[in-house]
Amino acid sequence: MKPVYIAGAGMTKFGRAEWSLIRLASEASRSALHHADLGEIPVDGVVVANMGAARVNKQTALGSALVDQLALYPAMAEAVENGPASGASAFKVGCQAIASGMADVVLVTGVERMRTVNGLEGTDFVASLSHPEAEYIYGVTLPSLAGMFARLFMDRFGVERKHLAMVAIKNHENATKNPYAHIQQTVTMEGILTLPEAAVNNPPIAAPLHMFDCCPVSDGAASLVLVSEDVAAKLGGPKVRVAGIGQATDTHAVHEREDPTDLKAVRIASEKAFGMAGATPSDVDVVELHDAFTILEIAESEAAGFFPRGEGHLALERGETALDGKLPINPSGGLKAKGHPVGATGVAQLVELVWQLRGEADERQVQNAKTAYACNFGGFGNNVVATVLRREG
Repeated sequence: MKPVYIAGAGMTKFGRAEWSLIRLASEASRSALHHADLGEIPVDGVVVANMGAARVNKQTALGSALVDQLALYPAMAEAVENGPASGASAFKVGCQAIASGMADVVLVTGVERMRTVNGLEGTDFVASLSHPEAEYIYGVTLPSLAGMFARLFMDRFGVERKHLAMVAIKNHENATKNPYAHIQQTVTMEGILTLPEAAVNNPPIAAPLHMFDCCPVSDGAASLVLVSEDVAAKLGGPKVRVAGIGQATDTHAVHEREDPTDLKAVRIASEKAFGMAGATPSDVDVVELHDAFTILEIAESEAAGFFPRGEGHLALERGETALDGKLPINPSGGLKAKGHPVGATGVAQLVELVWQLRGEADERQVQNAKTAYACNFGGFGNNVVATVLRREG
């Protein structure tokens, strides 16, 4: 396969958007194209990641729509839907186009406008990714699956609510340094866990998970410009190479898994990505994990191979995953505070890592970051994409 590089990265601020869906996508795309500074080099393909536009925004054929909005015709265009892993899946499709020689420049944009519907409709829209006959018809939602997973994981490995709160506190603090983050609010252990007011500030959502254990519902878009080695050689700026991509699946229905606490797809996807990159978890300097719920940051950090099974919360306790720690996790604020517009999330994780590897992350910059890892968690762990990026030169 031919090498693939990321030449540009951009995104909109996550939160409540006043723009239309396609306006969100085009703003992030223009930002990434400006960052790449392609000059007269044409864009050969456009891939758009999205989960719910047909249902929530009454719009389909987003790839064609974005090409038209940006006047990029006759570029190839397509849309990718893979639940919350849509972003990284679209990124994989773009990489495949360049690695195969079909294209030299591909624009990959993830977008979602979720807050156009009320909370009940939004919850139901996301719940539609669950098993239709074994889960969805019984009222299963993603918070309910996360709550059950959290209880099993906490009982088995000694994780406590204070550890979940520590994830939230860390990621909220990181998000205050990220101008694109949805929630820029510092939280404290006392405020969300121990003060009498904590019951009001942090009500239960799906026990043992409370409000500050769950990501917000967000609008937003993120975009990357992927280029071939020949094009990368013509462009200025630091070189970020796509070193490895891995993808794996697990049973659709969570209760069919031999061990529901084992994020098997995360483990296998990560092994594939590291194998392709010729790297190990110990080589990684900065990480973006799919913390739609605080328990997932802890569990994914273990499944990806960064910490032994059952010890992710201990590494968190020691400060190893803090911005100035041994292995910073979610310097962007993660889904927990940066936000989670589902189709955009996987692309946004990689946008953050590109900025980190290029030394462009400002106040949240991880020093001397050369290798980065992202986990985009689809369904409830039934379709996962892991990516390893590396700075060259």
